[in-house]
Amino acid sequence: QVQLVESGGGLVQAGDSLRLSCAASGRTFSSSAMGWFRQAPGKEREFVAGISWSGVTTSHADSVKGRFSIFRENAKNTVHLQMNDLKPEDTAIYYCAQRDSRAISIVALEYDYWGQGTQVTVSS
Repeated sequence: QVQLVESGGGLVQAGDSLRLSCAASGRTFSSSAMGWFRQAPGKEREFVAGISWSGVTTSHADSVKGRFSIFRENAKNTVHLQMNDLKPEDTAIYYCAQRDSRAISIVALEYDYWGQGTQVTVSS
């Protein structure tokens, strides 16, 4: 059974940085692609960043390129999302997700396991 637990969210000001972490249980983490998604009030869940099983390949949404960076530590069953230069439009609940595949997907439906989410609020 896979369980994902996010941490690191909070209330920050525009221009600040946050690092989100997602701790995964289970033996499949090191062979699974991981992703971060977010959902703002009244909006659909959207892809933020993804990383392949090895960490060699990453993908970031255009809206966060150059500001956010996903990376993973397979020895610790953890994936992180480093968020710099935060903007008010980054305010959302951020979800960690794992899929039963080594390859990245930007499609939420292609992920098999989800965390409960962590709130990120950016004030102007």
